[in-house]
Amino acid sequence: MKRILVLVMSLLLVTVFAVGCGNNQAEKPEDKAPGEGQTAVSTIDNELLKDAEAKMLEALAPLPEMGNGEKIGAIAFSMTNPFWVTVEEGYKDAAKEYGVSVDVVAAPNEADENGQAEAFNTLLAKDYNAFAISAMTPFNLVPSVAKANEKGLKVVAVGTNIDADAAKDAGAVVEAFVTSDFKEQGRMGAEYIMKKIGGPAKVAVIEGQAGADNSEQRKQGAIEGFEANGGEIVAVEAADWDAQKAYDIATNILKANPDLQGIMCANDDMALGVVEAMKAANKKDQVFVVGIDFIDNARQSIIAGELDGSVAMSPYLFGKCGLILCLKADQGHEINEEIYWTPIGLITSENVNQYEGWK
Repeated sequence: MKRILVLVMSLLLVTVFAVGCGNNQAEKPEDKAPGEGQTAVSTIDNELLKDAEAKMLEALAPLPEMGNGEKIGAIAFSMTNPFWVTVEEGYKDAAKEYGVSVDVVAAPNEADENGQAEAFNTLLAKDYNAFAISAMTPFNLVPSVAKANEKGLKVVAVGTNIDADAAKDAGAVVEAFVTSDFKEQGRMGAEYIMKKIGGPAKVAVIEGQAGADNSEQRKQGAIEGFEANGGEIVAVEAADWDAQKAYDIATNILKANPDLQGIMCANDDMALGVVEAMKAANKKDQVFVVGIDFIDNARQSIIAGELDGSVAMSPYLFGKCGLILCLKADQGHEINEEIYWTPIGLITSENVNQYEGWK
């Protein structure tokens, strides 16, 4: 399958998109009357994000027609994390633009995979036209996707997907997948830490939920980024996406390795917990800390000179593109690509002021 890589560069930020250009018979946008099916309107203030949104909408073309009150169900990780609140914002903005409604449900916390499956099953008992899922693990939503398919309902994956082999065995079909390169996120952050250290050093990795696809890929990317640049990895531990757990883990790692110089975290909540641990130990100037997601608290911490960096992605585009794909699938449009890649980029004190309003 062909892809066009679109690079949007600004200082340290490199955003990468995969744009489908396969041989398909779907109607092209220029074949439509002005406005017909082309309803997406930007609600974004940040110019770089506007450009990213435009490229994603181009990749998704032809866009769906205006809806007629359809209901979309979306399953997130947990609304306790600002990342998923922004994903919900993307869902809701797209739903408003297309004249449909969306209900977003989630588990009580980001490690409750059974709770997430129960939330999905609750939606399945109601009247929805399609679903967008963000599976906590590759397996916890497979039975629910199969149930949705049995009811004739389309499912798209947003951020994380279900395991392909398990899906095949269960007869579960996901129409399309909107995501980011999680492994590259981990690698990018680890490489930046090693660049700032400037030579061989002891480092650590704090992942999210063990077994979760995004956590595992970020962990592996961080390990590769450290090892390729002289990092001696003294610990790799899971903090279940939780700031307090990350604080405790980082405190213990530092006690065992007082000459530690870097910690790569699989999300910003954990990274901010690690920053607090380093401050409590009077080691923040010694230990470089980078997170992932670029939530607003991370942005503020970078501006304050505490968090050293965050690998940004666009949860807003996750939600917006996910809902658009749900409508395309429900309306019977051919979907050009199996995977749509949203942008990533490293944000530090050098470029953070350019990303006011990024989401």
